[in-house]
Amino acid sequence: MTMHRVLTTLGCALTAVLATAWSAAPPTQPALTTVRIHGGLVRGAAHAGYRTFEGIPYAAPPVGSLRWAPPHPAAPWPGVRDAARPASACPQPAGEVPGGSTDEDCLHLNVTTPDDAGPARPRPVIVWLHGGGFTTGAGSSYDAHRMATRGDVVVVTVDYRLGALGFLAHSGLPGSGTFGLADQQAALRWVRTEIGAFGGDAHNVTLAGESAGGYSVCAQLASPAAAGLFDRAIIESGPCTGRPDRPFAPSSVPLSTARATGAHLAAKVGCGAVHDVLPCLRRVTVPRLLAAQDTDQQPAYATPLLPTDPAAAITAGRFHHVPVLIGNNHDEGNGWAAGIIQAGNPVTPDTWPDVVSAFFPSPGQAEAIVREYPVHPTDGGPVFGAVIGDANFACPTARTDAQLAAQVPTWRYEFADEHAPPLTSGTPPFPLGAPHASELPYLFDLGGRPRDLTAAQHRLADTMIDYWTRFARTADPNGPSSPHWPRRTVLSLAPDHIAPTHTAEPRHHCAFWNTRG
Repeated sequence: MTMHRVLTTLGCALTAVLATAWSAAPPTQPALTTVRIHGGLVRGAAHAGYRTFEGIPYAAPPVGSLRWAPPHPAAPWPGVRDAARPASACPQPAGEVPGGSTDEDCLHLNVTTPDDAGPARPRPVIVWLHGGGFTTGAGSSYDAHRMATRGDVVVVTVDYRLGALGFLAHSGLPGSGTFGLADQQAALRWVRTEIGAFGGDAHNVTLAGESAGGYSVCAQLASPAAAGLFDRAIIESGPCTGRPDRPFAPSSVPLSTARATGAHLAAKVGCGAVHDVLPCLRRVTVPRLLAAQDTDQQPAYATPLLPTDPAAAITAGRFHHVPVLIGNNHDEGNGWAAGIIQAGNPVTPDTWPDVVSAFFPSPGQAEAIVREYPVHPTDGGPVFGAVIGDANFACPTARTDAQLAAQVPTWRYEFADEHAPPLTSGTPPFPLGAPHASELPYLFDLGGRPRDLTAAQHRLADTMIDYWTRFARTADPNGPSSPHWPRRTVLSLAPDHIAPTHTAEPRHHCAFWNTRG
């Protein structure tokens, strides 16, 4: 099994997850409501207890000469702009977005606000950055009405440039490797300026995200240009210590690596040998770029926007010192392991050394992992999932938490509902437990579809929303309606069992991974 084959399989497995879980619900026809912002009037939709405003531009369309340029201000519009339905997602292959997208006019955001929110009593604001490997995803996939109404907060979900359009690097291109991160900052500046019109408190903004969105929060914590743009941070399954040799979790790469990837892309689309590479690239069609780009993307550091790898910045204490809520899921790796097994790569005692070698090719690394994580005839899938989860998520999250907690108030959780609703149809080759992204239906209705939760899971969802939104309000998730969550503990989140522990690490092999960088 080659690394290329494994990673291709990984991409297919993730696409299957997202295509099933995030497909949008049929549109409804709610009443309308209108708000004035600096760009003009926007007419959203009034629902039972909340209002939504979708597809609001926070920056100019990044097309033509603005393809691979920092975000520019959005132009005002005449009359009333329709904000009752989502705008196009940023360009991406088919998957989470049915049929994919090729529309570069995609720098939009969506606002969900409680009915009675207004300037007289502004609500805390949560800005949500979606995941998807910096290659797929859409803000409109996350229906935030439960968070907005139960938590009494304003929620903003953001679309930002993805794939090669968001992270291409080239020696003659200012902003190389960080255009998607620059978009996120433009959205945060929009929030500081405009969110008061929707009843949000521009001086109480929490930046939150999951997976690549969680790692984006890490990048913004480390970016000098993000100073003053947010007041708290929530990082879900996107530990700031991600690295390219642990390919399941998001990470960043040096600018030199990003430029090499950009040169390879230029050659694949026929622009590598021309005199003026950038004008040539700007003429390439979106479908051709999507076909040529890598499955996953990484932001570049050693750049003006991101001078330092977030892992190094946080280790050195050079990050924006705001309170942080951070965590991961107990069985992060099981979804990937199941997808790879179902794609024809069995994990048995005989195949296990080759499987490990495909992901950890450093001399001696695979042998050590096989010894630490032995496979027996009946447990290959869960053991494979544990290796992926420990190496990429659980142990890096513990490390990130320890580094942050030395500098700022930090709360750490582990989502541990072993019966979390599956994000895919069909029957997996082994029980998945609480895999990557399985906490999201407890916070959002994905694609507008409420998940099929039991009564106990609904209570857990309510408690999680209470913790998240109290943290956004006061920088402390604790309150009278939920079990106490002390700092310096890990809160285990499972139905009818929400309890702090001194550490979740005994269930993982973090001492082993800590000796390997």
